[in-house]
Amino acid sequence: MRVYLVRHGDANPKAEDPERHLSATGHTQVHRMADFLRPLGIRVGVIWHSTKVRAMETAACLSGAVAADDGLVERSDLAPNDPVGPVAKAIRQSDRDLMIVGHLPYVANLASKLLAGADDAVRLHVTCATVACLTHTSENEWRLAWMVTPDLLATP
Repeated sequence: MRVYLVRHGDANPKAEDPERHLSATGHTQVHRMADFLRPLGIRVGVIWHSTKVRAMETAACLSGAVAADDGLVERSDLAPNDPVGPVAKAIRQSDRDLMIVGHLPYVANLASKLLAGADDAVRLHVTCATVACLTHTSENEWRLAWMVTPDLLATP
């Protein structure tokens, strides 16, 4: 099983845009990541995203590059400071690959919970539009398979 953890793309400042849509930079980051993911042929059961606009926009863009059998599903338990336990439990009960689009510190805390059993045991530096792929091994452990940031994909 694989879980793809994604932080949303860069968003407009709250003072300028109270809903915090993706900024022009954010759109570029997410499209660059979608272009990277598309040839990998990733297929997931579903793409979960938070209720915040920037996460919805990120998930919608990535859904054009990642096949999701059940499409996009909004979840109210993926806000930045929500406890990660309920989603970690849902992941453990699933038998399908998943993509989860959320925020900091949530995405980093969920990665830590899966990898080390505690929200604060491992600190991944997850910049905007980063994708981290975690795999579940036959030994019933989670491992970080790879992580890609938009900066790695930038053209000179």
